[in-house]
Amino acid sequence: MQAIGIDIGGTKIAGGVVTEFGEIVDEERVATPAGDAGAIVDAVVDMITSLQARHPGVVAAGVAAPGFIDAAQSTVYYTPNIAWRNEPLRARLSERLDLHITIDNDANAAGWAEFRFGAGRLASDMTMLTIGTGVGGAIVAQDRLLRGGFGTGGELGHMRIVPDGLPCGCGARGCIEQYGSGRALLRIAGEVADEGGVGRALAQLRDESGELSGHDVSTLLQSGDPGAVEALRRLGTWLGQAAASLSAILDPQVFVFGGGVAQSGELLLAPVRAAYLEHLPARGYHPEPEFVIAELVNDAGVVGAADLARLHATDR
Repeated sequence: MQAIGIDIGGTKIAGGVVTEFGEIVDEERVATPAGDAGAIVDAVVDMITSLQARHPGVVAAGVAAPGFIDAAQSTVYYTPNIAWRNEPLRARLSERLDLHITIDNDANAAGWAEFRFGAGRLASDMTMLTIGTGVGGAIVAQDRLLRGGFGTGGELGHMRIVPDGLPCGCGARGCIEQYGSGRALLRIAGEVADEGGVGRALAQLRDESGELSGHDVSTLLQSGDPGAVEALRRLGTWLGQAAASLSAILDPQVFVFGGGVAQSGELLLAPVRAAYLEHLPARGYHPEPEFVIAELVNDAGVVGAADLARLHATDR
């Protein structure tokens, strides 16, 4: 039983036909017309129409969108980089498509894909942190995606971990997004460069190009540069502290880390585990979860959106 998944990103819209086993059998990609909300709807309609024409047996289509989605999975309350404010997205799509449509948050869709088919597939309770430009999150509890009473739960990047800490784009201060994201890694790498010592290579690259880039830090990490590794250790320490607090509330069996920074693998997970154990309440008496890297990477949003839509359509 197949369904269509659409993942709306900042630079591209990805779509695919997905089987009930999480396999993508057909896919399309187009650039995101980010400055035109209406053009995004048109692009999604065109993509679903095209995929459905080639696979007339699909039962539903799911759209993974950034921002806050209501509990009924129909309205986009707010998304930061698209002019959607209380946008009835499901209704706009449904009136133009002869197919069952659902809408979900993009991090929720990616997390669901990992739970169903990826790194969390052997667990009933999973917490996922996506470490990209910001920090996204998804929570699965007792085999169910936790969306909250209004649909906007799971915004783990905006859990505050430092009172009166760094200002966040959400309007608060001290959010984990400011300490555990890709942007945070660049800031921390700059701090390590300023300190000298192990940060010499970071400082040299910054002097040559004027500023450090994600590619610079990634390249140094791959070569084992001690300054880049130290920057990642500090970032992982913040994430481990956050995981300890989340564990006290959610008690997941597994923490899954996705996003570009997570491709550092054990270089990230080692300091995460160490900080988690240091800050875990009742250490020694609390079972320890697994800490793993996401497996589906760039396909997670499409696979998760499709699977959620298929389940929603068949459960009606």
